[in-house]
Amino acid sequence: MTKTEWVNQLQLMPHPEGGFYKETYRSKLKLKVEALGERNLSTGIYFLLEKENFSAFHRIKSDEMWHFYAGGALVLHMIDEEGNYAKQLIGANIQQGEKLQFVVPAGVWFATEVDQGVDFALVGCTVAFGFDFEDFELADASLSKKFPLHKKIIQRLTR
Repeated sequence: MTKTEWVNQLQLMPHPEGGFYKETYRSKLKLKVEALGERNLSTGIYFLLEKENFSAFHRIKSDEMWHFYAGGALVLHMIDEEGNYAKQLIGANIQQGEKLQFVVPAGVWFATEVDQGVDFALVGCTVAFGFDFEDFELADASLSKKFPLHKKIIQRLTR
């Protein structure tokens, strides 16, 4: 299927950080978490990113597991609080180091873009404790002041 067919079939909407998404799961079970307040135990979304776009650097207060579904590989860029940069390809070519599933730990800054030569990537994201926009922080280019060694990638993947 084409990216437009996926967007239409899954009824995806534009996401504030870039790409398209649809929430597919929000647990009914809620817990009070000291650092967060009351949160659903887990949430899940579909997320589609096309080559003309990127998911800007952001972070959340929960772990986020990425799952590959269709299209080509997604490049996940991460910067932890100590300033360590890492990247991981989320895709089906496990012989080349791509991962079908990968977890971004809570509090890590991350951004995504499709790999070179890829039209789109369709993935899923599972967040535990569940995603809440209160826990979402979108970076701007000033993040490069905190992590000057990564200025180039931060400026390229912020809005």
